[in-house]
Amino acid sequence: MTFICYPPCSTCKKAQSWLEEKGISFDYRHIKEQNPTVEELTLWHSRSGLPLKRFFNTSGQRYRELNLKEKLETMSEEEQLRLLSGDGMLVKRPLLVDDSLVLVGFREAEWAKALGL
Repeated sequence: MTFICYPPCSTCKKAQSWLEEKGISFDYRHIKEQNPTVEELTLWHSRSGLPLKRFFNTSGQRYRELNLKEKLETMSEEEQLRLLSGDGMLVKRPLLVDDSLVLVGFREAEWAKALGL
């Protein structure tokens, strides 16, 4: 399992502590230092069943700076994936992924259910 986060993010810290308290092992990945690739994002989007917009950090400064609220509606899925892969700060975090699981953003009850806890 890979835990993808931005260390200063309070939600990421909360999710990491929660995983550690539950004894769940994971590989750690800093999203700003190692942005998800288009291929990874495409796979995660497909596996998650979520709308692509859920992968955007809509409350982030970068999202607002780029005025993406309006622009996303006119962008193709490929353009959105390229945009996400180019800037880890645009990606909703934390993410928890493995071969059969993609969790976007930390919601304790959702994570617990998905992890069978």
